[in-house]
Amino acid sequence: MLSFNLPRTARITRTTRAHKVATVVLVAAGATTALTATAQPSHAQTTASHTAAAVKPVSANGLPAAPKADAGTTDGANNSSVADSIKVTAVAKQDDAAKKATQHPDNLDGWIRASLDIMHSKGIPGSYEGLQRNIMRESNGNPNAVNDWDVNAVNGIPSKGLLQVIQPTFDTYHVEGTAKNLTDPIANITAAANYAADRYGSIDNVNSAY
Repeated sequence: MLSFNLPRTARITRTTRAHKVATVVLVAAGATTALTATAQPSHAQTTASHTAAAVKPVSANGLPAAPKADAGTTDGANNSSVADSIKVTAVAKQDDAAKKATQHPDNLDGWIRASLDIMHSKGIPGSYEGLQRNIMRESNGNPNAVNDWDVNAVNGIPSKGLLQVIQPTFDTYHVEGTAKNLTDPIANITAAANYAADRYGSIDNVNSAY
């Protein structure tokens, strides 16, 4: 009896070719899938990327870290605080000196002591003895004394006050916080002491006309 079945060898051959074709298709499809998978980031990568972008720096105690200062700059807030403290201290010293000045009696002793308080707050050197010695020589302790005979008087700018100061010298060496009046005892003393410190190092170094 004739059989229309293909020989075993032929069937195997056909099956093998079909398998090969299927294998090629699967390989090609797998390559495409692999390329697609490579081109697109995985869910884990995407999540990690978003997570990294959302993280904020924290300090050692778990609180948000303070922003860093720009390179080449200093901490402006700290510098400002230090400068403000220095200003406050300076103003406080001046206020204390002004208060002390009003506590002294209105006489030569009080004027000298009040002047010394202000001088010390301003860094102007001088002692009680140095001021008193020069005051007694220049004006004999009279705050309204006027020299009307020396060269300054001839030039129209007579020496006045306890330490016989001329107006241009007073204007140049006037000490802030004192009266703008040349013959005011404290203003006259402090301006003269300021001038003497600039020219001689201290009013204590002055032993004659200056």
